[in-house]
Amino acid sequence: MSADLTRVKNRRVFHIPGYDPIHPRRYRELYRKEGAAQAQISGYQIGLQAAPSRDTFRWNVSARIDDQDVSAQVDVLVWSDIVRSSMAQTIPATYLQLLQTAWIYIATGTLRRLMWMRKGPVIAALCPVLMLLVQLVFALFAGSFIGGHIGRILHRFIGTEDSLVFAVADWGIWAIEWALLAVITVTILRWFKSIDNKLFAYYLMHDYAFSAHYKGAVPPALEARMAEFGDLIVEALAEDVQEVLVVGHSSGAHLAVSILADLIRDERVPNDGPKLGFLSLGQVVPMVSFLPKADRLRRDLAFLSRTSDVTWVDVTAPGDGCCFALCDPVAVSGVAPDDKQWPLVISAAFTQSLTPARWKALRWRFFRLHFQYLCAFDQPKDYDYFQITAGPVLLRDRYMGRKPSKSRIDVPVSKYTSMNP
Repeated sequence: MSADLTRVKNRRVFHIPGYDPIHPRRYRELYRKEGAAQAQISGYQIGLQAAPSRDTFRWNVSARIDDQDVSAQVDVLVWSDIVRSSMAQTIPATYLQLLQTAWIYIATGTLRRLMWMRKGPVIAALCPVLMLLVQLVFALFAGSFIGGHIGRILHRFIGTEDSLVFAVADWGIWAIEWALLAVITVTILRWFKSIDNKLFAYYLMHDYAFSAHYKGAVPPALEARMAEFGDLIVEALAEDVQEVLVVGHSSGAHLAVSILADLIRDERVPNDGPKLGFLSLGQVVPMVSFLPKADRLRRDLAFLSRTSDVTWVDVTAPGDGCCFALCDPVAVSGVAPDDKQWPLVISAAFTQSLTPARWKALRWRFFRLHFQYLCAFDQPKDYDYFQITAGPVLLRDRYMGRKPSKSRIDVPVSKYTSMNP
């Protein structure tokens, strides 16, 4: 490392997860396991220890990288309770969400424009729609088939004699068929929901519906939580550390954009404090910024892209079918200012930074690949999550002079570009 670059001895890291209902403990254990694997591959030392925190989920990291000792405190900014609340929907309510969400994305023209850029995340968005519809059709078919079959058996048993008794019996059999249809359909749909931890249909449907419900505007409950996150970041900026690094993964990336834009706009980032870095990973910003009422997000994207108070590096990979790989979130949203500086859009290049055997093992595990940014690479290039979060080099210095990916998409695509307050 060059002598004129700032050496990091202490760092604060704030991780903002995506739409995830699971306890943030999973991120600590992922960091522990994958950090140890990366350290063994890359030849450095790293370890972590759980730490108490009232407002976040926290752990401390000690590392020795490039013959430098570094300490980092990692805080997961928790909004999983908001996610769980939004997922507490009945089966009929979920199907209503399906209709509402599909209508919003199709009627506004957003779905068509998203497909112009990357088909992968759009297909991922359509998967829960198709899966839920298939589940409903299957449940209705099974209920109709079983109810109809039992009805035919009962009809043969009572015969076809023309009398009031047999007419009443016929109505009774008809009622039984419909009751069986209802009971079997509901039972099958409940069973499908009970195994959604393997299918992810309900989970993804709730994810897309969460943003679509407000047509891109920030839900009130999340707006309040984001303000709390901002206060925690401001506190860290007053500490004796060399860098405060905000990591936004998946839909956590667009939350981070608005949080950081608010802090800088309100002059809450000190000029003589730690360097502020922003690492967006596997972002899905266009899923929200392309919606008609996402004025605030578009305004924040434009503001953050031209400020010198933050270093913003956006890392995606074409191998991740759940993100908008190499799509400059500012440019494609149609709000890039003339003096735009950020983000630096680069690729994690899964097919190059993973060995052929490892890539083959992960290639069709779409959700696992969406988390690969937080994991070890067995033949890493210039992206190493653990060196970025626990190494001695600032995010600014690590990518100084780095050229953006040649295959990035940086043309305006969104139909909606309003940034009205």
